[in-house]
Amino acid sequence: MKKRMSLAQRVNILRASVMGANDGILSVAGIVVGVAGATTNSFSILISGLAGMLAGTISMAMGEYVSVNTQKDSQKMAITKQKAALADDYEAEASLVVQKYVNQGISKPLAQQATREMMAEDALTTTVRERYGFNPNQFISPYAAGIASMIAFPTGSILPLVSITFFPPRVKVLATVLAVGIALMITGYVAAMLGNANRRRGMVRNVVAGLLTMIVTYFIGHLFA
Repeated sequence: MKKRMSLAQRVNILRASVMGANDGILSVAGIVVGVAGATTNSFSILISGLAGMLAGTISMAMGEYVSVNTQKDSQKMAITKQKAALADDYEAEASLVVQKYVNQGISKPLAQQATREMMAEDALTTTVRERYGFNPNQFISPYAAGIASMIAFPTGSILPLVSITFFPPRVKVLATVLAVGIALMITGYVAAMLGNANRRRGMVRNVVAGLLTMIVTYFIGHLFA
């Protein structure tokens, strides 16, 4: 029977999806708005956007895959190191766990009892979690993260591509900026929620970054018009 993903693993896959979509919106919007600053030819704008979407999709998928694999390798090294530490001095590792709980405001007798019970059940998981801050039984799949980004990036890219291609020439840039701004508000909010950060600040920061990107690329494109 296939093991189900934990909540933490699902949240990390969702994070990769949200960030992939956000990068897709922002990157392709910057490209198409920049090209629109240089030319009004809809075909040229569309082709540049599609090229950016393809390149970004591959880049995001591979980047996420490599990043998660690197994190996974570091976690495996930490587990190997912790196994050796437990074999070398079990009591010292138990004392570390007790002290962590005491520092969190738990009374020492209760901390000692909890540590004994948890380490009797799974000493490696307990000490890795308290020393390194992750659960050794809950690795993030680099394949799942890469696939999530590979799907999310082009999905996010669709909005600026459609806006810049199908709106009338007189309003296409403004319409794209507005559509992208709304989309970035949504992804900024979700990203802040997943990171347990300030939602309003996350939204504002994301929209400002997007607007600055589009303004800069538009005027750079305009220089070559």
